[in-house]
Amino acid sequence: MAVRALLVLSDGTVFEGKSFATEGETIGEVVFNTSMTGYQEILTDPSYKGQIVTMTYTQIGNYGVNSEDIESIGGPKVEGFIVKEYLPFPSNWRIKKSEIGNRKSEITKSLGDYLKKYKIVGIEGIDTRALTRHLRDYGSQMGIISTKDFKPESLLKKVRKHPGIVGIDLVKEVTSKKSYSWKEGVWKWNTPSLTLPPRGGGQGWGGTPNPAFKKVVVYDFGVKLSILRNLVDAGFDVYVVPAKTPPEKVLDMKPDGIVLSNGPGDPSAVTYAIKNTKKLIGKKPVLGICLGHQLLGLALGGRTYKLKFGHHGGNHPVMDLKTEKVEITAQNHNFCVDVKELKGQVLLTHKNLYDGTEEGMRHVELPLFSVQYHPEAGPGPNDAAYIFKRFREMIEGKF
Repeated sequence: MAVRALLVLSDGTVFEGKSFATEGETIGEVVFNTSMTGYQEILTDPSYKGQIVTMTYTQIGNYGVNSEDIESIGGPKVEGFIVKEYLPFPSNWRIKKSEIGNRKSEITKSLGDYLKKYKIVGIEGIDTRALTRHLRDYGSQMGIISTKDFKPESLLKKVRKHPGIVGIDLVKEVTSKKSYSWKEGVWKWNTPSLTLPPRGGGQGWGGTPNPAFKKVVVYDFGVKLSILRNLVDAGFDVYVVPAKTPPEKVLDMKPDGIVLSNGPGDPSAVTYAIKNTKKLIGKKPVLGICLGHQLLGLALGGRTYKLKFGHHGGNHPVMDLKTEKVEITAQNHNFCVDVKELKGQVLLTHKNLYDGTEEGMRHVELPLFSVQYHPEAGPGPNDAAYIFKRFREMIEGKF
């Protein structure tokens, strides 16, 4: 029997639907994602911590959930999930249960069962087109989903008491607790797997140890596994460290380069990361991705500002201003660096063709550059995967 559920936004707008996941209540910033597929990658992307995600595609759940298409360990990071129509009967070619290294691949689960396992509240049956138009017109805002309180006035009071995500450090909730090395490359068909035994069809997570690999240390502010895999494919020996790792300790590891990863929330609230980044500038080549890009901008003395409804999806056109090539990118951010504030220090390298916002920068003297979008995709097109190769070329003095 369907359980009634309400979604109430902080401006008083109310949507009614039904629950398809855990019953209860959850509060988060409501945003919309325009990707047609890839809901599992979106759910497990740590950058969505603190947010309730609305999928704009109408039917969600048709290929279920499996233990391979994840972007972080430990389950979904979203606060809640909103869909138009949930499909409870998944079909997936990876339906078989098999041994994968030292972990088991679960039989493909339904999306609803997966969310219930991790106690994530989900709502279906609402007009997601109307919700998306509302957020586009009035901006992203806090919202609450409830399956136990059906009084809009009561829910509105709860959501308005919530502090929101501005000024809140969400990185500390998603960063790793200890350092580790990463060896898996990008998944490829008919490629022997480095760390896992061959799967049906010979496909696997690539990656081959090579003495020519450059050593890179990745600050984990909520890093996606696809970033680590793309770094391996670009020829890097990858080591990941927690967000609060002192820069002195990172430099003692003698890396060839440093990556500032993606992550959730307001970059200005992650003061320790800004302080640490300042100490790394000029010491080693640096690549910043998404939140890492924002932290780098703040460390250089710039400022960030909040976008009206953010960029979330896999269809954002971005121009590389050097080549004038347009790439379709995956994006997930609510804040943006004001590159004009850094005039004389950096050059604008990439520009969003939807709204003209800054999507990348490069220092005029030092070996560091950053992008606001997600070159690793996961989900999304791979147009921007060259960014990882470009970082390697910077380390080698070729870019």
